[in-house]
Amino acid sequence: MADDRVGQGAEVLALPSSGELLADARGGGRWMRVTWHEEVDLVVLSLWKHTSCVGTLRLEREQVPALVNALVEGLAAPTAESSRAARGGA
Repeated sequence: MADDRVGQGAEVLALPSSGELLADARGGGRWMRVTWHEEVDLVVLSLWKHTSCVGTLRLEREQVPALVNALVEGLAAPTAESSRAARGGA
């Protein structure tokens, strides 16, 4: 039985020519697209499986620094490999 609510109430934004595509480390045709939509002052993170968009997250411009900070802090954290090396492990 089809869900009559699918697609209702969703605002479709035009796909801009700029953006970034990031492949999922698991493979399997999974990837994420990051696009700015200046016309509505949003960045959209869309999750894809092959050619189907399976989810989106819209962030207002004011929310982007929190995302960037979380990513930078994660990059600055020691990795398991660097922790092992610091302890003298192989």
